[in-house]
Amino acid sequence: MNGFRDGIIADVVWKPLKVFHDQRGWLCEFFRNDEVPGQYHPVMAYTSLTHPGIARGPHEHVHQSDYFCFIGPSDFKLFLWDNRPDSKTYRVFQNSVVGISQPMAVIIPPGVVHAYRNIGSEPGLVFNAANKLYRGEGKKEEIDEIRHEHDPLSPFKLD
Repeated sequence: MNGFRDGIIADVVWKPLKVFHDQRGWLCEFFRNDEVPGQYHPVMAYTSLTHPGIARGPHEHVHQSDYFCFIGPSDFKLFLWDNRPDSKTYRVFQNSVVGISQPMAVIIPPGVVHAYRNIGSEPGLVFNAANKLYRGEGKKEEIDEIRHEHDPLSPFKLD
């Protein structure tokens, strides 16, 4: 796959999420600071909605770690490529289905290229609690992002 090999990428944190249902609906804990290493503690959060068949990414961050939570009501195929030359898993590709069928928090460190596609039949929600502010304090800095999705020569292809 364009110079990448399948495997498990070092430093990516996979945390299965538990969804607790009762007569009122459901509840899911996304983040507890006693369960996540300090360097990944969030400083901002947002939710996005992605329509069926639509992909976001691939892109990577230089300094930011993303703390994605996939809980539904759809499923997503998550794609990861280790693009960190100093990583023991450099050039490893990993993917997984996450969302309604497998609620999951995934922490993606800087230099790991990532993308996800809604593979379900309905819109799906993704929560992200990044450890860096988007565009920095007061939104005065450059965006910490390297975008690959519009580069026809990019090795980061979604199947």
